[in-house]
Amino acid sequence: MSENDYGFETLVTRFDEDGSGAAETGDVVAPIHLTTTHEMDQPGVSDHGYKYTRFGNPTRDVLESRLAKLAGAEHATACASGTAAIATTCLAVLKPGDHVVAFDGIYGGTRLLFEDLVVDSIGATVEYVDATDTEAVANAIADDTALVWMESPTNPLLRLCDLAVIGELAAAVDASFVVDNTFSTPYLQRPLEFGADVVVHSTTKYINGHSDSMGGVVLTNDDVIESEIDHVRAYDLGGTLSPFDCYLTLRGLRTLPLRMDRHEANAYHIAEFLSDHPAVRRVRYPGLEAHPQHALAEAQMDGFGGIVSFELDASGAETRAVLEELEVFTLAVSLGGTESLVDHPATMSASYLSQAEREAAGISESLVRIPVGIESSDDLVADLERVLANLL
Repeated sequence: MSENDYGFETLVTRFDEDGSGAAETGDVVAPIHLTTTHEMDQPGVSDHGYKYTRFGNPTRDVLESRLAKLAGAEHATACASGTAAIATTCLAVLKPGDHVVAFDGIYGGTRLLFEDLVVDSIGATVEYVDATDTEAVANAIADDTALVWMESPTNPLLRLCDLAVIGELAAAVDASFVVDNTFSTPYLQRPLEFGADVVVHSTTKYINGHSDSMGGVVLTNDDVIESEIDHVRAYDLGGTLSPFDCYLTLRGLRTLPLRMDRHEANAYHIAEFLSDHPAVRRVRYPGLEAHPQHALAEAQMDGFGGIVSFELDASGAETRAVLEELEVFTLAVSLGGTESLVDHPATMSASYLSQAEREAAGISESLVRIPVGIESSDDLVADLERVLANLL
């Protein structure tokens, strides 16, 4: 069998030996190459292909090879964080005067980076649109549009966009179509199959899955874009992923399918519970038939993920007080680890946005985001039931 015939679950566990030096020792786990520099055979010439870790490292090569296979990509570029992956992509594809169309529901950190880097530093313009409406995207895209940036599902409101249709719209004006696929992971969604030119992930989240390593990755089949991305990462920003973080990410990657299945099962159980609770005003989870884009999620995803957002029938102060009483859920930002977290976006993950920006994005004072872990779902539901009783 060729590797193309293996299932996702098999590919995540197979160790790629090429370039790692493991063929001589029979390693079944990729070794960590912590060296910062490599001996050369001649001045400027190295038969093994490595010179300096910022430009190439055997452990990082193994991770990039594995991630590329899982995403259906020819190239993967591992970066020091998810934000570094986003910045690297923007610097690689944009120039002054370019026009960018972006989902108005993108992660607030990405929006902040767009304002600071894309607008203020590069000199491009960004137009935000409701990408749940493909006609709105079509109306925003113009001949000078160089980049179309989508996120599906979005953070924290779990809104989706039609990747295939938007891919066609971007291709019609030769714009680079980029999708932040962090929430879905390659296990649940592969945007390159829907026409994306570039996919970015914060590997800090589900791909690593253990809340102990920060990283990001840029994936593409475009040789020209890859060359620019690699140059920006290694030479302009120097934001490469360290060998030790590559090792941790590889270790976490082996259990990605198992974890995502459990995240999703638990999230669905919690979403159903919250949907029937009198203290909850609204639940957002693509796996629920009541989600306005449930059919689209079924069509372009292989699952619905492990994030649930909901709004309480309560004030901001009451919402914060409830969250402080949780015991099984940990009050913390980020997501994707084995542990369940709870986030109050208005004061935590989206706190650096102004109140007006949060309101425009639909982030209310009563909004709660829960990245659901892999604990007993009964324990998680009981924890929520106990604290929500305080609102009745």
